[in-house]
Amino acid sequence: MTQITATMIKELRERTGIGMGKCKEALEEAKGDMELAISNLRKAGMASAVKKEGRTTNEGMIGTAENDSTIVLVEVNAETDFVVKNDRFQQFLNNIVQEAAATKPASLEAFLQQKYSKDPALTIDQYRATIVQAIGENIQIRRLAVISKTPQKSVGLYSHLGGKIVTLVEITGSGKEEAIAKDIAMHVAASAPDYLSPEKVPAEVISQEREIAKEQVKGKPDNIVEKIVDGKIKAFYDAACLVCQKYIRDDAVSIGDLVGKRAKEVGAPLQVTHFIRWNVGQ
Repeated sequence: MTQITATMIKELRERTGIGMGKCKEALEEAKGDMELAISNLRKAGMASAVKKEGRTTNEGMIGTAENDSTIVLVEVNAETDFVVKNDRFQQFLNNIVQEAAATKPASLEAFLQQKYSKDPALTIDQYRATIVQAIGENIQIRRLAVISKTPQKSVGLYSHLGGKIVTLVEITGSGKEEAIAKDIAMHVAASAPDYLSPEKVPAEVISQEREIAKEQVKGKPDNIVEKIVDGKIKAFYDAACLVCQKYIRDDAVSIGDLVGKRAKEVGAPLQVTHFIRWNVGQ
């Protein structure tokens, strides 16, 4: 049997807001399975919807770079926030994002193995190793995203908390809508959607939400159960899907409504087609 530790109980409490005693009971019932414990608590009506990502202790920063054809995001992690604020770390991050923007690597793995332009005797990963030796703390390039610009795509980029959270939103249909794309990127930083739209939610997630909703209304007349469940699924979409979320600057409209209104104003078929929300260590 899996041993239920204080750390596990603390994590479940932080993710659900439920008391320590109930968290321990839920973990024991689920034999230590964190996600099952959360699901059981939700079915019992004791926990609201929670994010699946747990808390993390990773430190680091997300850097961005942009040129005429490309936008790049790179996350670099360190052991302590003290090192993240170090000038050498900051310079390393800046060099890495500029290098990625210039070379447009196909993947993080490919990027780590390519030559570093400022010192071709080193690969990017070997350059990273020199920084580890200089700083005396483990430094890792954790992830990278390369987004190509096109004439019919507007990209909004937003950095929050000094690079701890970085968001990006793509709107297709025009290359002149960076302002609204950035406004929505700011919304993404605050509202943390899980999916772009209801169509992008995996079938197994919807099935689980329906199962949880049915458990929560068990005992009610059959003729109204489905209506209640449908209402709960809509509420899930409104919370989890970007285009369904209420805009943080005007909760009278959804993000989908906001973009639709702008599309009519400019006479272009605008549509939010992609978003990124990176949180350091997530």
